[in-house]
Amino acid sequence: MIYFEKVTKLYSDKSVGLADVTFSVEPKEFVSIVGHSGAGKTTLLKMLLAEEKPTSGSIFFESINIQKLKRKEMTGYRRRVGAIFQDFRLLPNKTAYENIAFAMEAAGREDEEIEADVPHVLELVDLQKKIWSFPHELSGGEKQRVAIARAIVNQPDIILADEPTGNLDPINTYEIVQILKKINDLGTTVILTTHNKGVIDSLGRRVITMDSGRIVRDDKEGRYVL
Repeated sequence: MIYFEKVTKLYSDKSVGLADVTFSVEPKEFVSIVGHSGAGKTTLLKMLLAEEKPTSGSIFFESINIQKLKRKEMTGYRRRVGAIFQDFRLLPNKTAYENIAFAMEAAGREDEEIEADVPHVLELVDLQKKIWSFPHELSGGEKQRVAIARAIVNQPDIILADEPTGNLDPINTYEIVQILKKINDLGTTVILTTHNKGVIDSLGRRVITMDSGRIVRDDKEGRYVL
């Protein structure tokens, strides 16, 4: 379980990233976080990735207080969290296979595991025919599917998807959302941030709405309401 306990994040310019945020996410849940630009969505995900620390409050993953982890413990924690971004963040000089293999190598996986798992995960995102393609040879939707495969290949407990369909057309957006739902159905917790009303309304899952760093709505089976 993920638990934010009265988390506030203040920046050096005195802007507010998060303001007294408290909420929890159950294992295997699919939660969408919505809000206008600057509402605090990305700050919240950065806290979960341990890229930023709260000014006050605590963030727990299971019984782990994330901001108190030591460097070696942090490496282990981050292996349990997969991240997907709007700009894909693929390595341009590596093929789809190599981009995913690189994530496995960084996690200390053996060559035999890599050779077995990379084709399997590309099949899961329906991209097995592009296994040796470089990013510049892929469409936006295909790049995002490689990014998803890379995020899930080490079998994380949580997937954090920060505006993953922001650069995609409606058809590719639909396909990416279906993949995220499939990942969730297989037992992985998914936390999605998006501006896309159609995505939220089609999911029919829990929706947390943020405004100025605060949670202003939390609907179990929500729609996009701003």
